[in-house]
Amino acid sequence: MFVYEKKLQYPVRIRNTNPALAKFIISQYGGPDGELGASLRYLSQRYSMPYPELKGLLTDIGTEELGHLEMVGAVVHQLTRDLSVEEIKRAGFDAYFVDHTAGVYPTAASGFPWSAASMAVKGDTIADLSEDLAAEQKARVTYDNILRLSDDPDVNNVMRYLREREVVHYQRFGEALRLATEKLNEKNFYAVNPSFDR
Repeated sequence: MFVYEKKLQYPVRIRNTNPALAKFIISQYGGPDGELGASLRYLSQRYSMPYPELKGLLTDIGTEELGHLEMVGAVVHQLTRDLSVEEIKRAGFDAYFVDHTAGVYPTAASGFPWSAASMAVKGDTIADLSEDLAAEQKARVTYDNILRLSDDPDVNNVMRYLREREVVHYQRFGEALRLATEKLNEKNFYAVNPSFDR
């Protein structure tokens, strides 16, 4: 069961519209390394996680990623609100506009719609946690790239916050992988008793 507070984890107050900026920020909504895939990956991996504390971690981070999805959606919405036809054309936002008007649709910046094929759930503790470490780094790099392209301080404040959370998640998954490895090694007599092979 989840408790939902009707406020964003970090405030999103974008003063200026900028559909050109929204065209690449949308990738963190529905792109291959975006928040939608991250939330579903972790919330799906939790079912096969054998350790309660790591199952809890996946649930917590997966739920937080849903909050990040909401924040990215708010940024895209605020960047594309009340656009004139001229602004839509000038920004090259017309192809997106034709299909989605100014609705927030899960897609990559390249235009490919979100697909579950971009996320991995293997059901193996080490494989899934290793995937999660890589996923957090890929998301961080995407935020780095957005920050390289954006000159809007309102947008950049939100992107920096979200980038920092990716770093924290990476650290938590690193701790989780170490814990899982220790627990798995405890079950393996030979791994913890190398002298037995003499």
